[in-house]
Amino acid sequence: MSIEDRVKATAQNIEGKVQAAAGEITGDTRSKAEGHAKQAEAQATHAKEDVKDALKKAID
Repeated sequence: MSIEDRVKATAQNIEGKVQAAAGEITGDTRSKAEGHAKQAEAQATHAKEDVKDALKKAID
């Protein structure tokens, strides 16, 4: 498990939520979409880390 990768992904998720919310408030659909994309990328990183953790447990 890479704590650094998880922290970066969590920060990216928060950044994406803020950007999406700002886009929603201002009516900027591009900003809103970019925020959602950042959130999806962060979720993918968390999923990758979960798989790595599960494989490590299975090997140990």
